[in-house]
Amino acid sequence: MKLYLFPLLAASLLCAAVQAQNPLDNWHQWRGPAATGMAPKGNPPLKWDAKTNVKWKTVIPGKGASTPIAWGDSIFLLTAIDTGRTASPADVPKADSSFEVKTRPPSTYHQFVVLCLDRATGKVRWQQVAAEQVPHEGRHESHSYAAYSPITDGKYLYVSFGSRGVYCYDLDGKLQWKRDLGLMHTRLGWGEGASPALHGDSLVLNWDQEKGSFVICLDAKTGKTKWKMDRDEPTSWATPLIVERKGAPQVILTGTKKVRSYDLATEKVLWECGGQTLNCIPSPVPGDGVVYCISGYKGAAAYALPLDATGDITGSDKILWKYEKGTPYVPSALLAGDRLYFTQVNNALLTCLDAKTGKPIIDRERLPGLDSLYSSPVGARDRIYFTGRDGTTLVLKRGDKFELLASNRLDEPVDASPAIVGKQMFLRGEKHLYCIEEQ
Repeated sequence: MKLYLFPLLAASLLCAAVQAQNPLDNWHQWRGPAATGMAPKGNPPLKWDAKTNVKWKTVIPGKGASTPIAWGDSIFLLTAIDTGRTASPADVPKADSSFEVKTRPPSTYHQFVVLCLDRATGKVRWQQVAAEQVPHEGRHESHSYAAYSPITDGKYLYVSFGSRGVYCYDLDGKLQWKRDLGLMHTRLGWGEGASPALHGDSLVLNWDQEKGSFVICLDAKTGKTKWKMDRDEPTSWATPLIVERKGAPQVILTGTKKVRSYDLATEKVLWECGGQTLNCIPSPVPGDGVVYCISGYKGAAAYALPLDATGDITGSDKILWKYEKGTPYVPSALLAGDRLYFTQVNNALLTCLDAKTGKPIIDRERLPGLDSLYSSPVGARDRIYFTGRDGTTLVLKRGDKFELLASNRLDEPVDASPAIVGKQMFLRGEKHLYCIEEQ
């Protein structure tokens, strides 16, 4: 009997290990397993509040606006902690005075921290201080110095603190390598926050700033530069998207002047398209042979662009469709099936488009009980979730009619986007990380 059970047990453990390595079972990057905002295997609760269906909540020191990620039984997130320790003038980095700024850099040391939490209990498994420095720039009052989401392939964790460095850890918290890519000078000193993207052994980072913008591809194993391409773009905060094009990966990166697609292997620009707005923040969203590029600051632009385009397609009939109303400033869009959901600027006005045609199905419908949003919508099964800055999350039924299923409120502000894994949703508030699960 023992000889018979042992192979079954081994097979069961192997199956569980393989399942844990499937990205669809995890939320391993910003915007989820397919970079669309959907959790294809998710089924989080419909209702919760500060005391109901909260499996655990853990105090997170410092300040961070980045979304946590999940792999297997671990949660990873970033934070920046003001130590209060004043730096000597010689230790304070000098910002470039040739740019207009509206913020002041701090004079105290900050710790830039990577946290790993146990997914079942919320207890801290390990904590690493990636750097302890004085930031060279200030930040927008609603922003943080830990605005990048980490990313993992299930073997290693990749972390960007921008001007404070790029880091690779194993999942037990041991540092593998680090890179200093220099100081970034953002528009008006508002801060940094474009998360890294990963494909195989390539790690791609957006370094759009006020002077000297570039996109860079690092070897994920060593941190060494594979290629670096200068960009004629001002500051943006959009996370790169890596998708397949005719069997080869391409990097799609939005910008104020143009959306550009780069061949991941050669850095060659495959295609480009103008028409976006200032301050691009929303991430490109992949569809079936299509990418949806959206921006909404001082204008409105949503474009459906073919992945197999070539050259400059600005203003051409190669653009599948465009829509120029009600697009978001900070939040990214959600693609659920053949429906594209987004909100207007940072306001609670919902639009739903037919992703195939660009035709509006819901046109700027008020989300009741919400005022403003920085968080991006997420989805699972037949539900979509919108979280406002006051900590209220509305749950809507997926479909062509506006149908509110629930309104849920936590006791603290929320700017980070939710992450969904199985029956759990992770919401990062101003002071805590919450695990929402049916109890």
